[in-house]
Amino acid sequence: MRDFTINKDPVFLRKNHPHLIDRIFLRYLDDERDLPMVYLCLRITFIVIPSAIILFTEFFQGWQWYAAAGIYLIMVAGYFMGPYVLMLHNTSHRVLFKRKYRLGNLYIPWILGPFFGQSPDTYFGHHVGMHHVENNLEDDISSTMHYQRDSLKSFLFYYSEFIFIGFVELVNYFRFRRRNKLLKKVIRGEFSFFLLCVLLCFINWQATLFVFIIPFVIVRFAMMAGNWGQHAFIDAATPENNYRNSITCINSVYNRRCFNDGYHIGHHLSPRMHWTEMASDFCANRQHYAEQHAIVFEGIDFFGVWLMLMMKRYDLLAKCFVNIGQVHHSEEELIRFLKSRTRKIDTPHQVN
Repeated sequence: MRDFTINKDPVFLRKNHPHLIDRIFLRYLDDERDLPMVYLCLRITFIVIPSAIILFTEFFQGWQWYAAAGIYLIMVAGYFMGPYVLMLHNTSHRVLFKRKYRLGNLYIPWILGPFFGQSPDTYFGHHVGMHHVENNLEDDISSTMHYQRDSLKSFLFYYSEFIFIGFVELVNYFRFRRRNKLLKKVIRGEFSFFLLCVLLCFINWQATLFVFIIPFVIVRFAMMAGNWGQHAFIDAATPENNYRNSITCINSVYNRRCFNDGYHIGHHLSPRMHWTEMASDFCANRQHYAEQHAIVFEGIDFFGVWLMLMMKRYDLLAKCFVNIGQVHHSEEELIRFLKSRTRKIDTPHQVN
């Protein structure tokens, strides 16, 4: 267990004299604090997209092509995917460009998204239109409540269900609630992505596999593993309580690279809170986190939490646990507490 330490996660520091390129982009941004996202878009545009195009050409042949494709996949999945997905996440809640430049807001989901396996608009529909509305409760089609959340078998069932029928469930969710605008958006986005893949397979199926299809499988695994980690510890008595159905991860490399995504409790409490405000908001309310018995980890991210749960390494989780207010008095007590929060919650729609 750890005591609360100084929070080192990103906050906004206004530049007194922004350079010329900054000033050009700031004219178009809805919020000046999102300038790092513009530079991320530029890096993806001028590194990832040209690299993908090269794979569709005959620039490389034979084993050299497969080596280049492997390097491309490592670059996309290992370096750019996390920051891109969390940029997509933030811009789903708060648009990047001002209203008069709103067409620019299509660039992240529609142009960049497919290179990371993200079918346009389906992330928005699932995350903003469904997940935040249902808050990981029974009607949330990605709810973790009905699973034993330290079980690899349960997670593989959860992931398989999402891959094979998740889109159908999302369509039915919007159809039954007559949310026709979101219904049309997710159908259009999903089918546009798969139509693109089919057409490109006729040009070069190997390149299509590495550039679009494998990232699709990877990103959906990552999103489900991340969601599992975010909502692994649930108080069965009050599963609707954001302090007790989500977790927070502080002081991590992940937060510095991925726009403070670790502050998941704060995000559910205030979905439109700007990512640069997350760390200070947590510090200001940390005593309330302690009173609510909220789960906070330091130095790891949601994927680390997911991995430790799959290995049932509660001892490692306990070492990363931030014991705000000294609520827990021993490691053994803390481990019992953590285990109590990962048990499958019995409901009328329980998954066996």
